[in-house]
Amino acid sequence: MKLLFIPVSITGGLIGGQIAKKLFEQLWGVIDTEEPPKPTHRQATWPKVLAAAAVEGAVFKATKAAIDHGSRKAFANATGTWPGEERPEEE
Repeated sequence: MKLLFIPVSITGGLIGGQIAKKLFEQLWGVIDTEEPPKPTHRQATWPKVLAAAAVEGAVFKATKAAIDHGSRKAFANATGTWPGEERPEEE
């Protein structure tokens, strides 16, 4: 049954990437009027490059987590099987 979740996961990842990209663009627009700098831009300052990377990483990670967990809950509701671990392993 967990094999059936693979296409759901892939589709969710693709959709999540597009959503995260749009969210980051919107959020960066609030932070700065210029495009977010990339590390390859010569004129970019360290603070802007690092801030853009940190914001982008946080947005992408949070979006991925939300979509992944939501799709797992929907899959479990539809099939009665949770496609993953029930809880973190104890050490």
